[in-house]
Amino acid sequence: MSDATLHATDRNPDDFAVQVADQIESFLVAVTEVAKGDEPDSAVPFLLLEVSQLLLAGGRLGAHEDIVPDERYEPDLGPEADVDLLRENLARLLDPVDVYSEVFDPYEPRKAPVPARISDDLTDVITDLRHGMAHYKAGRTTEALWWWQFSYFSNWGSTASATLRALQSVVAHVRLNQPLAELDGLDTDQGMGDDTLEFEAGRVMAQEIAAPLGMRPVT
Repeated sequence: MSDATLHATDRNPDDFAVQVADQIESFLVAVTEVAKGDEPDSAVPFLLLEVSQLLLAGGRLGAHEDIVPDERYEPDLGPEADVDLLRENLARLLDPVDVYSEVFDPYEPRKAPVPARISDDLTDVITDLRHGMAHYKAGRTTEALWWWQFSYFSNWGSTASATLRALQSVVAHVRLNQPLAELDGLDTDQGMGDDTLEFEAGRVMAQEIAAPLGMRPVT
């Protein structure tokens, strides 16, 4: 049986907690470093890798039996850390491809795609993960795992999955030398109706974003 399903009694729960926490901490550190903009040429491929690895931790949490916290009420962690600067830096770094099209629930019929932002999504995920990390670093391991599992199902799992799809699409468009619809004038406060991003925006060749994002199309 895979170690993603941890019902077996011979597994040490501490090992699972440490591995999940390490993956989450790696993601938090990596995205924060990317947002500094020191290496803009590798931002999108690096984020693709980091989100992919984070979702492995999410999959393990999702496959685990329900985690029950030790205490009935969650201990107060105080105010959440401000992520506005992180969001702004990511938005500036990802500007050519920040806005993308997303369907929130693939099993809910006849729902039109809506615009979303990679920068918003990443900071939303980070907020959830930091909350659990605060519990973990305070020694409340079960509380941290409970929070990460609960918020994986309720928020950050679907958000990270959508972000991964967007990042993968950017890389694929560039590497396959395929035209990419430019999100000209479209923002996340606009409804898309029945139209797609292709009809909402002008056309731009993938190589126009390849250089600033550090990727080259296939020749």
